[in-house]
Amino acid sequence: MLNLTIKEVSLAFREGRISPTELCRKCLNRIKQTQHLNAYITVNEELALKQAQEAETRLLQGVARGPLDGIPFAVKDNFCTENIRTTCASRMLRDYIPPYNATVVQKLFDQGAVLMGKTNMDEFAMGAGSTDGAFGPVRNPWSYTAVYSERTGAEPESDWVITGGSSGGSAAAVASLSSYLALGSDTGGSTRNPGALCGVVALKPTYGLVSRQGLIPLVNSMDVPGIITRSVSDAATILAHLQGFDVKDSTTVPTPASSGELPEDVDITNICVGIPKEYHAPGLSVEIVEQWGRVADMFERAGARVEQVSLPHTQYSIVCYHVLCHAEVASNMARFDGLEYGHRSEVRSSTEAMYTSTRHEGFNDVVRGRILSGNFFLLKQNYLHYLVKAQQVRRLIADDFKNVFSSGIDVLLTPTTLGDAARYSDFTQEDNRTRSAQEDVFTQPVNMAGLPAVSVPTVLSSRGLPIGLQLIGPAFQDMKLLGVARWVEQRVGFPSIVSCGSNSVDTGLTSREKASAM
Repeated sequence: MLNLTIKEVSLAFREGRISPTELCRKCLNRIKQTQHLNAYITVNEELALKQAQEAETRLLQGVARGPLDGIPFAVKDNFCTENIRTTCASRMLRDYIPPYNATVVQKLFDQGAVLMGKTNMDEFAMGAGSTDGAFGPVRNPWSYTAVYSERTGAEPESDWVITGGSSGGSAAAVASLSSYLALGSDTGGSTRNPGALCGVVALKPTYGLVSRQGLIPLVNSMDVPGIITRSVSDAATILAHLQGFDVKDSTTVPTPASSGELPEDVDITNICVGIPKEYHAPGLSVEIVEQWGRVADMFERAGARVEQVSLPHTQYSIVCYHVLCHAEVASNMARFDGLEYGHRSEVRSSTEAMYTSTRHEGFNDVVRGRILSGNFFLLKQNYLHYLVKAQQVRRLIADDFKNVFSSGIDVLLTPTTLGDAARYSDFTQEDNRTRSAQEDVFTQPVNMAGLPAVSVPTVLSSRGLPIGLQLIGPAFQDMKLLGVARWVEQRVGFPSIVSCGSNSVDTGLTSREKASAM
């Protein structure tokens, strides 16, 4: 059952082939089997079983709430959950328990979904590998197993590969079959990056389509709750239930009701696909380029128009994002001072000393570095030179997309990442800022423009690791974008994580684990 889609599981519930409680226990067992991935910070076993039993009762009474009733899900640990620890993978919030649920979490609860736990991440979502959190790094299900380490004699830290970040725990949870869907946050690619590297579908909705209320902010002007699933259809179903105006979030907009049902077959002959020439970035792997060309050819053979387009200001996106991100980080992190909530230092000599010591103890080097550079950009003498200019460049980047879509392009096809997942030992040799800039080169511009984008797994690399491609659409055309993404998904032939070969080294699953998952 664990490798079915949400729609298939919902049908299995109705037909009596499995109950929500049985499925919940299978997922909890799966979490225990895959503890080596370090995908979860907090597992809510007692709550999950209680919610599953309630879903089962509704099902037996014939009053199920919909397709998500009884479906296990996971949430990135920077979304507030009432009476459940929410840490942002930081010592600063190690013991923080929110008094309310984030809107997106509450909407899933309202549909009867079952919360399995809170997933691991980079501290305060600052990173591109899910390697910098206070609870340790997340391991990619496609490469790391204890069996592999024993067989090769290699040390785990040099053997396994990263999930990408910062929503690596959510991607690992979905890819390892312990959850049918997971929420992440996407500020510069933080759901699409791990989605591509873990072989799952990752959707970044249009800014304003889904409420940010209860998402502990990184960059308010770019943060979007992201959706990670194993199929495009599942992502559409979840989006339909999460989207809409929220009185608690002034950036949201009213949206028409949607069933989340995608057409069985999209008429590609009416689609024009744009290929941005600037996305042939330095460091792009040969295999990514080959897959990019392969999918573009698929569109063309099916009757779609494929045209090269230009987004001329893409070359400035990394620097622009760097300035805007760090400036907003400096502002957002100011609330963590040890006075109101979170960690408080034992230093008592003065308020200033306590404040300084609290932040030094509570934040890691990555967070402290972004705070320092952000405050530099916000200094009175630097504000116009850095922040204002970055905002102006951001507008130019957004205008590039606007011009392309107004010229008749329906979707853009781009890489999601530069290559497949890097080894942990290789990834940690570089500083976090450089890694983040490199890994988010294709995803950052979308956040600055507020557009929807989805990463779809397409093939396994020569190393047996997933490769994903990104589709970008016009604002608030998320469902149309997902329709095109489903067309791609149906034709690329990407293997599911439980059937991608007998070699457990590539899948991250032993034969026994595969059998228990089916």
